[in-house]
Amino acid sequence: MPQNLWNDDEANGLAGLDLLAYRSRLLAADRTVVNIFGGNTSTKVTEKDHIGRPTRVLWVKGSGSDMADCAATSFAGLKLDEILPLLARDSMSDEEMVEYLLRCTFEPGRPRQSIETLLHAFLPYPEVDHTHPDAIISIACTKRGRDAAREVFGERMAWVDYTRPGFHLSKQIIESLKLNPKAECVVMGKHGLVTWGETSKQSYERAISVIQEAESAISESNKKLWTGSEAAAGFDDYDVLPVLRGAVSTHKRNVVIKDSSKRVLQMVGTPHAMEPSQIGAACPDHLVHVKRKPLFIDLEQRVSMPKSPKTEQDADRFVRLAVESYREDYEQYFHRHAKVGDSMFDSAPRVVLIRGVGMVAVGRSAQLAAVSKELYHRAIEVIEGAEAMGGFDSLTEAEAFDIEYWPLELYKLKQRPPERELEGHIAVVTGGASGIGRAAAKRLASEGAHVAVLDINIDGAIDTTKEIESGKAIAIKCDTTDEEDVEQAFRRTISEWGGLDILVCSAGIASSAPIDSTSLEDWERTFAVLSRGYFLPSREAFRIWKRQAIGGSLIFVTSKNAVAAGKNAAAYSAAKAAEQHLARCLAEEGGPLGVRVNCVMPDAVLHGSSIWDSEWRKERAEAYGIQPEQLEDFYRNRTTLKVSVYPEDIAEAILFLAGPRAQKTTGASLTVDGGVPAAYVR
Repeated sequence: MPQNLWNDDEANGLAGLDLLAYRSRLLAADRTVVNIFGGNTSTKVTEKDHIGRPTRVLWVKGSGSDMADCAATSFAGLKLDEILPLLARDSMSDEEMVEYLLRCTFEPGRPRQSIETLLHAFLPYPEVDHTHPDAIISIACTKRGRDAAREVFGERMAWVDYTRPGFHLSKQIIESLKLNPKAECVVMGKHGLVTWGETSKQSYERAISVIQEAESAISESNKKLWTGSEAAAGFDDYDVLPVLRGAVSTHKRNVVIKDSSKRVLQMVGTPHAMEPSQIGAACPDHLVHVKRKPLFIDLEQRVSMPKSPKTEQDADRFVRLAVESYREDYEQYFHRHAKVGDSMFDSAPRVVLIRGVGMVAVGRSAQLAAVSKELYHRAIEVIEGAEAMGGFDSLTEAEAFDIEYWPLELYKLKQRPPERELEGHIAVVTGGASGIGRAAAKRLASEGAHVAVLDINIDGAIDTTKEIESGKAIAIKCDTTDEEDVEQAFRRTISEWGGLDILVCSAGIASSAPIDSTSLEDWERTFAVLSRGYFLPSREAFRIWKRQAIGGSLIFVTSKNAVAAGKNAAAYSAAKAAEQHLARCLAEEGGPLGVRVNCVMPDAVLHGSSIWDSEWRKERAEAYGIQPEQLEDFYRNRTTLKVSVYPEDIAEAILFLAGPRAQKTTGASLTVDGGVPAAYVR
């Protein structure tokens, strides 16, 4: 039940757009009232224009922003007296409406006005709120919607049958209020709620009061749809997520996030849950982010298989077939309704419901997947509420298509920044706390990848993640020489994002000594970190890639020393050579899987490196008969290009090999050393 959160002490110091933003945030503070990125609010005030003339202005929440964190800058301003003549029109296309409203702009540089702008403009009230509350949509999505709403609100409500947002819906709302001048709210079939007031506080409190009435009516029915067990079955993330992620990423890479909350488990655990979940989307807000319906998988029954599969391979095949069937169904839906010029979206599901596991949300980023997850939580409540009030009735297939491929919705998508090179990809970088590993993690993330930063130095790994876009990186403490540590690190990555596309092995140590002074302990430690520490992560990556079945990219950060003899560095050079040859072997194993394996060969990357901050600098200087402070000049001057090499230079090569620009390159070694003739591989 939403609570009245209005605080006079907070509100009394606010006015104009600041007060409107305050009201908007209060409404969206409860997601049962306002969907993420949904709803809009407005106020009508008199402002002075650029030459000082009094002008009536409609301030309405801009398109695409979220009311939960909106500010005064989140609102579009339009000249109200230029909009109101549209009331006299009988019809207006979406394109005409958008073009007209652009000419009514009061203040340039503001967000684009909401699709619902005319709704706010036509209503003759100073403050207007349009929300999508679970309880209202539950009533608006019943088979007897108008009658159910009338039973709750009586003559205090005006009803409007479902119409796509825009001019015609706004006109219908005005006509419905003319027929019912006592109305205090408008309920829009399969859509949402409109409320208003003379003051900001009155508008807010009316919205909350109306929603509370609707929730009370649903509660009084005492009918519960979701009665399944809240306990999870014995399916591990590793059992389900990689193969599912692979299946939904055959066209474009997607991130998947799992939700095994008790409410979700209760829903998917209900014996008859599949049937209501497949009826359709409750309202436009839900549809845009979760598609017309989710994919429902029952791993225990495996009802769509001719025989109940018993092995892991059979279960994987079952999941792939379920996704494939969903794709085929979506493609048929598209072709039934597509118009000339329509281009089909990725046919993969956005929400997958798995009995005994929970919900898996799909998106090009973890953020977008989280939006789908949040909105399907709303759908769970709406479906149950609608069933309690008379039976869930969704948008029709045609109505759904008209929203999903609506030019005004497509416009929003076009306003997003262009997708980056590694959008939807998941990477693991070992040795990510410093030097090359840190630079690689940051560079991959800058191109859209989600990055797990692995390092035995967890504080350094955390520092790396702080330099990466929020939500795109996690730090995991991992000793890459420890089998269990490595397994758990990759399982954590799967639990976070569902799988793996890129592995960068960059963890390293170094020691320098003549062979007769090299201890067995130093030899074995060097090989443990540089050889075993590359083998163990590679093995885990290959296990995941086999189950995802969409390929992958493995990159070893080796060294010039892998192919050129290093004086007083036998252990280091031999271990680097082992890495290099391991990569060549894995390139052969990876080919049939679509897995590419390549090496980057740096030399003398002194800056930001924990290795070069150790005894290694002193030892290498001694090997060349110079002082440690002379080492950088020495390395630069011995290169063909006479340049120093930095971690960012290596990261650029890693990015190239990781992404689509090198999609036909495997078994290769790319030198980034300024040119050391002894290490030329040709």
